[in-house]
This record gives sequence, structure tokens and C-alpha cells, in this order.
Amino acid sequence: MKKGALRFLRYAVLSVGSLFIMFPMYLTIVIAMKTQAESTASFFSLPSGFYLGNFRQVIQKANFSTYLQNSVSITAISVLLMLLLIPMLSYAISRNMNKTYYKALYFLILSGIFVPFQAVMLPIYRHMSNLQLLDQTGLILMYVTLSFAQGMFLCVGFLKNVPIELDQASKIDGCGVWQTFVRIVYPMMLPIVATVLILNSLWIWNDFQLPLIMLNRHPDFWTLPLFIYNFKSEYSFDYNLAFAGFFLTMLPILVLYGFTQRYIIGGLAEGALK
Repeated sequence: MKKGALRFLRYAVLSVGSLFIMFPMYLTIVIAMKTQAESTASFFSLPSGFYLGNFRQVIQKANFSTYLQNSVSITAISVLLMLLLIPMLSYAISRNMNKTYYKALYFLILSGIFVPFQAVMLPIYRHMSNLQLLDQTGLILMYVTLSFAQGMFLCVGFLKNVPIELDQASKIDGCGVWQTFVRIVYPMMLPIVATVLILNSLWIWNDFQLPLIMLNRHPDFWTLPLFIYNFKSEYSFDYNLAFAGFFLTMLPILVLYGFTQRYIIGGLAEGALK
């Protein structure tokens, strides 16, 4: 009887939580597909048809394609650099944790997890301004730098379960360190690499604070979150256009998450717990 009650309570809590998550998504899609007259008549009801005029206006009037291209390029380049550099550093550290230098380097980088972004926001701005890197290149460099703490923590934890005997066997077969990493170790890291890919893609695509302090002076460099922020201010009373912009911004990352979300839990568990 107790098990049945606990199961009912668990599903009830999950159902309520799902409603809190799905209701904003429902509003976004429904309002984006309504005309202004339909929204005025009934804000929460379903649209009478699939009206796509709001999406066309957002794309045509707001230079949406430029901001989409900026977000795609920044996210893609940043993540590709992360997927190359983080596993390499994690491999070197995991195989040399018995040495003081590598252990100190590991804990130094890992300490970045405990530093809130608000504490380093002003120093980042001043430093990048002095380097004249308040542009997309500087933003990519900052994303890669800030991703090392979490990414290395996951990858080093994962590599602890990859037997060092594989390295020794490949060395006997004539492989150097680089060949061992590329041909043997990196393919075995694909679950945790996929996790790093998903987590950082979601972070970069949706990030607002870092682009705000580094790109806001140059409208041509805006990413989609900056576009939405300024677009919402301009069309604050036109909910249909605003929600159409929200939906167009969310759609690419929702598609990516839908295809890859199954790797997140498995990769996190293997990287953080084993």
C-alpha cells in the first residue's frame, strides 16, 4: 500500500512539474501562430489555423538571418575547439595524476567551478577590452576558457575508467602518445564527449550575459539572445511578433537537444560517478 502511495505521489509531482515546463512552450507556439485579433479575443486558446505571417515578419524585418548565422558560427566554432582541447588536456592530466604539477593543474582549473560569473564579469570585460577582443573572436575564446572546469571534471572522471594497460599495449605496438589518444582513447570517450557537446551547445546558444558585455556595442555581431532582448523591447506590445521571435530562437537548439538528450544522463553518470 505504501509503495502504491509513493508511486502515485511521485507521478503526481512529475506531472505538475511537466505542466510548469510545457505551459510556457504551449503559450509560445500558440501565440506565435495567432493574429493580433485572435490574441485579443482569446489569449490562451488554440489558433484557428497555422498562421505563419508573424514568422515572416520577424525574419524579414528584424534581420533575423544575420543573428542566426552569428549564433550558429559562435556555437559551432566554440564547441569544436572544446571537443578538441578539453579531451586532450584531460587525457594528459588523468595519466599523470601521480605528479605534483598535473595534480595542481587539475585542482587549479577545477576551482573555476566555484567562481560565479558575476564575480569575474567586470575583469573579463576590462581584460578583453585592453586586448581589443570585444568581438566574436574574443567571445569564442572566453567560451572555450570558461568551459574547461566542467568539461575537464567530466572527462578526467571518465578516463579513470579507461585502463592504462591500453596505453601500454599501444606503446608496445609502436604508437606514440598522440596516436594512442587519437586511435584508441578518444573513440572510447565518445559518450562523455557527446555530453560535453550537448551541455556547452545549450549554454552557448542560450547565453545572454557574456554576449551582452562583449557584443552589445556592435549590432551586426549580436547573437540570438541579444536579438530577442532588443526585439522584445521594440515590439513589447506586439506579443505575436515577440513570441514568434522566441520560437524561432528556441527551435534549432530544441532540435539538437531532441536528437541528443539521451546521451546527457549516461555521459554525466559515467564522467562524474564511476
